Amino acid sequence: MQIEPSIFKAYDIRGIVGKTLTPEVARLIGLSFGSAAAEQGERAVVVGRDGRLSGPDLLGGLVEGLRAAGLDVIDLGMVATPMVYFGTNIELDGRRATSGIMVTGSHNPPDYNGFKMVLGGKAIYGEQIQALRQRIEAGNFAKGNGGYKLVDVRQQYLDRIVGDVKLARPMKIALDAGNGVAGAFVGDLFRALGCEVTELFCDVDGHFPNHHPDPAHVENLQDLIQCLRDTDCELGLAFDGDGDRLGVVTKDGQVIFPDRQLMLFAEEILSRNPGAQVIYDVKCTGKLAPWIRQHGGEPLMWKTGHSLVKAKLKETGAPIAGEMSGHVFFKDRWYGFDDGLYTGARLLEILSRHADASAVLNALPNSNCTPELQLKCAEGEAFTLLDKIRANAKFDGAKEVITIDGVRVEYPDGFGLARPSNTTPVVVMRFEADNDAALARIQAEFKRVILAEKPDAKLPF
Repeated sequence: MQIEPSIFKAYDIRGIVGKTLTPEVARLIGLSFGSAAAEQGERAVVVGRDGRLSGPDLLGGLVEGLRAAGLDVIDLGMVATPMVYFGTNIELDGRRATSGIMVTGSHNPPDYNGFKMVLGGKAIYGEQIQALRQRIEAGNFAKGNGGYKLVDVRQQYLDRIVGDVKLARPMKIALDAGNGVAGAFVGDLFRALGCEVTELFCDVDGHFPNHHPDPAHVENLQDLIQCLRDTDCELGLAFDGDGDRLGVVTKDGQVIFPDRQLMLFAEEILSRNPGAQVIYDVKCTGKLAPWIRQHGGEPLMWKTGHSLVKAKLKETGAPIAGEMSGHVFFKDRWYGFDDGLYTGARLLEILSRHADASAVLNALPNSNCTPELQLKCAEGEAFTLLDKIRANAKFDGAKEVITIDGVRVEYPDGFGLARPSNTTPVVVMRFEADNDAALARIQAEFKRVILAEKPDAKLPF
């Protein structure tokens, strides 16, 4: 059976609806995943979908495939991605299933959709995702006739967070779900925690009529910034399309990026777990590692990618991990998966102990940094370019060159990063420094090194 290979990405499966991704393709993915799960002794699988228009049809195809491979399906209906992960960590309707698939396009444009997967309690990535493709091509499927049950997990999930997180004082907050699926749950969650809530774009709409549901980009936070300006809300929380990432905005309109949010979480967790590891990805600020050490923890830098960070968390037993993109993983008091709703609740728990939440956030160490910059490449070129740079480049004045994921060069006054994206054919770059002059110098170093290997590169700086 032929299937478009390009939909099998590094951390998940993703394609364009009606072209590379159809209900039939979803059925084949269900068959393949169900067969892989059956081989591991799994008997049931938890599924759910986000609010995209194509969700019901793709979920239907997926369920058909899973059942044909002999797996019982526990369908949670329209939920946020972390609710599917949650479903694989608890008993549902008298069953324990440790595998799950979420039908979600995450933060991609409306015509995209895809699948995030957990197999036997582990996030699958890389070769395991390719193995699903190979199994489809070989037609190597298990056969059976699995059952189907629709289960509502909403209350169980909300109760678990409300039972865990306690605010020291009621807070007035604004929530922006960008018409993604998190909008169906966040109002109820934060009201149950004792907040007064103003909701922006919390009605689920797969057309995303207001702004793109991706809080990693400042342009998508403008409505939230305006709302904080116009109302007496003291803080703004934004969620991505499927609810596994969080954006944070202060009263004065400052965006607190996830690497700085992680400082706050690390400080609180390390006060109870001295000496613990804190994992973060290569894109995070250079201010984070000294902060972790200062608060008695051990910083551990790792590769970017929610599945890779999740696997590292499991391997090390660390209580928390976070990525610049907004995925934060709490093992402390939670299950170790990325969850924007739970992260928002934990943030408020800390901030509610202070009279001025924005002042606490704004006081976190900050630096002069660029947003994520991209160099467009041909398919596969980004990886070969970085291999060449790793092999040949000499960086003047570098304190350390880290090569776990692309090249991150640490200088006494900042860092530069270039890494191949695992999802699109680009080199992703980020720069940070103590001042403008240092930033310009580090960028010039990277420009020199990249142009030496790719003279036609159209650099965005």
